[in-house]
Amino acid sequence: MAEVASLATGGGEIAATGKDAGSDVCSAHERPRTPPGAGDLASETVVVLDFGGQYSQLIARRVRECGVFSELLPHDTGAESLRARAPKGLILSGGPASVYAPGAPALDRELLELGIPVLGICYGMQLLVMELGGQVEAAEIGEFGRSQLTVSQPGRLLAGLPSEQACWMSHRDIVLRGPPGFAELAASSASPVAAVEDEGRGLYGIQFHPEVVHTPYGQQILETFLRDVCECTATWTPTNFIEDQVAAIRARVGEGRVICGLSGGVDSSVAALLVHRAVGDQLTCVFVDHGLMRKDEGQQVISAFADHFKVDLVAVDAERRFLERLAGLTDPEAKRKAIGGEFIRVFEEQAAQLDGARYLVQGTLYSDVIESGGSTGADTIKSHHNVGGLPEDMDFELIEPLRALFKDEVRRVGSELGLPERLVWRQPFPGPGLAIRVVGGPATKEKLDTLREADAILQDEIRQAGLYGELWQSFCVLPDVRTVGVQGDGRSYGQLIAIRAVTSDDAMTADWARLPYDLLEQIASRMINELREVNRVVLDITSKPPGTIEWE
Repeated sequence: MAEVASLATGGGEIAATGKDAGSDVCSAHERPRTPPGAGDLASETVVVLDFGGQYSQLIARRVRECGVFSELLPHDTGAESLRARAPKGLILSGGPASVYAPGAPALDRELLELGIPVLGICYGMQLLVMELGGQVEAAEIGEFGRSQLTVSQPGRLLAGLPSEQACWMSHRDIVLRGPPGFAELAASSASPVAAVEDEGRGLYGIQFHPEVVHTPYGQQILETFLRDVCECTATWTPTNFIEDQVAAIRARVGEGRVICGLSGGVDSSVAALLVHRAVGDQLTCVFVDHGLMRKDEGQQVISAFADHFKVDLVAVDAERRFLERLAGLTDPEAKRKAIGGEFIRVFEEQAAQLDGARYLVQGTLYSDVIESGGSTGADTIKSHHNVGGLPEDMDFELIEPLRALFKDEVRRVGSELGLPERLVWRQPFPGPGLAIRVVGGPATKEKLDTLREADAILQDEIRQAGLYGELWQSFCVLPDVRTVGVQGDGRSYGQLIAIRAVTSDDAMTADWARLPYDLLEQIASRMINELREVNRVVLDITSKPPGTIEWE
């Protein structure tokens, strides 16, 4: 499949990721991709301060790919808070602002005096330079996209790299002069100073973005900072993560009862098995068949967990009540909140029968938190039903053991827990289910049934073509649109099905998948011939950004 390349260059922040990004760059040692979660006792941590860029988390993710636990914190996190965490290094992220803009995020000088190495990236470098007496100015012409970097002296940070190399820039302000005592390491066509360092004080800055695949040596630069400068040993593994989380969950839950909302997707499945390992029979999984799942999916979930994993499982047939809650709703946020609220009500009813279950386990991921506005300076793109859609009067305490992880890290943990490959590599499915794939109109049973059948055809053909494992997601969308067609020599006025297929590495960026034309023709032909309600099939070729993967 084609490499993913999704860029957001407005305002000086950019992110791009390939399907195999970072797969070979840290080969000097095993590179576990799964960090410990919040609350564990990480002996080596590198903190990334988020200065408002939507994709600051990619830096944290690249650090994790080199086996070092990274924690993403708000840019205004104080020096005392950082000192208490005892990180081995600090990275200042990029961001959309100009350092001279009124109200722009500022750098606390005390953070540079903690005695730990600091690396500023893009906006982070500009803040570092300006704070220490260098010269930063607004350029007449911005530098966005691929650029050529010329290394005049490698110093410590760029040691072992070519003197001429490609890099990815996304900024308008430029550094004209480094601070006193800093060596100026490199320049680009539009940036007189593109890399600086003061090795004695452990302060480094780069104008370009090492976290993206368009900077070929970017991961090597990050590894140099982590290994040679911060002296991290890169020891985090899925086993470490599981052990830490199991201990933390046991300490928190004690003898309490736990309930888990199990959808059968990767996230909730891994969360359920992780908590089951920690508390065993204290956990009851509740599978809510809300009528919004894919074809035959409910029975598959019940069979896998009740029969194979022997997890205490309660199956609830709640299709009617969810459809009643969704009746007349067209706004996607209203749908999500209605579904999230109804989920909690179902859980509360089940908990009342479980001798007062106090804790609710959810498979919330880091990307869910980011898109729900959970990161400093980030907009709420859409509320995930298990982040922004939970009712305020919820009676449970949440346990979210995967909240700090990206999807690929969750898959690694799932494999370590013994989850079958067919479940580990199952394509993501949204918590609100097919309701958010009926777009622009209410999710009625008739529309859901049509969408379910169309999706079954799509998945069947994708699997037969051997492409299922190469796609991040492939699914159908049913917009509230009817189109004129000709079927059987007569006029038809049927529904439209949109095909959405994307490649991605972590769901934060995605590229539309270049499916073979013959395959698309076969899919469209089957849908139109087998589904009386459908007379037109279209393909969505929007990347993320500017679009999201799901339509709602």
